[in-house]
Amino acid sequence: MLRAVSTYIFVKERLHPGLLDKLVSGGAQAIEIFGARQHFDYANRKQHIREIADWFRTSGIPLHSVHAPLYADYEWGRTGSPPINIASTDRAARIEAMDEIKRAIEVAEHIPFRFLIQHIGLPNESFNDRKFESAMTSVEHLRAFAKPLGVRVLLENIPNELSMPDRLVEFIRTSHLDDVGVCLDTGHAHMMGDVASAFETLKNQIHSTHVHDNDKERDSHLWPGAGTIDWKSTLELLSSAPHKPPLLLEIEENEKINPVEKMGEIFGSLVPA
Repeated sequence: MLRAVSTYIFVKERLHPGLLDKLVSGGAQAIEIFGARQHFDYANRKQHIREIADWFRTSGIPLHSVHAPLYADYEWGRTGSPPINIASTDRAARIEAMDEIKRAIEVAEHIPFRFLIQHIGLPNESFNDRKFESAMTSVEHLRAFAKPLGVRVLLENIPNELSMPDRLVEFIRTSHLDDVGVCLDTGHAHMMGDVASAFETLKNQIHSTHVHDNDKERDSHLWPGAGTIDWKSTLELLSSAPHKPPLLLEIEENEKINPVEKMGEIFGSLVPA
């Protein structure tokens, strides 16, 4: 199983080659970039994208995926900027959301990547048919934009009623977007039920993962083993997935833990060489 990691662990810092070097020294064989402007300015082609593109070009490490932005500002919503929501029933808001996500997809013109990881709705959002249809229209549009750039859209199971595993399967089936897949988030699956049942529902659509732990109460993005997920069972399931997804760590920074050392420890225990 490919060892991968999200730059989410450094989301409070501007992404630079030194941080990417750290992830590789911790054992990462592929990278996911978290699309937050204060971290990775995906609209800044002349400087930031060029700097990061140069690193990928010379390192030989692939950019596996980009996580679609959650906010369009540089403060991650702290100044009142609304969250990006492709399931919004407000057409103007939905168009603005798609325009921002397309800016992140365009990174593929400079740094090729395989997958865009996309949320449907906001955390704890309730379900209704209008939101579901709005999301379907948005994903169809994003998929058409991404495909010529070699990018495939993967929908993530997040803690809301629009993104439950059975709803994601229904979404893909109803939309007839057969090349849209799923990113299985272990922490979210654990909070919403359990990883095993989520995997069984989604396994044929899983092309990537977000691997982290929690105590079922808070989406805390802990290192595996620091929460209550059964990792032996989870790794057996992920290893059996038809599309061979990577083990991609998406961890929240903890200043008391050295991420490079911890990555080596976790990869060594979960994906032994």
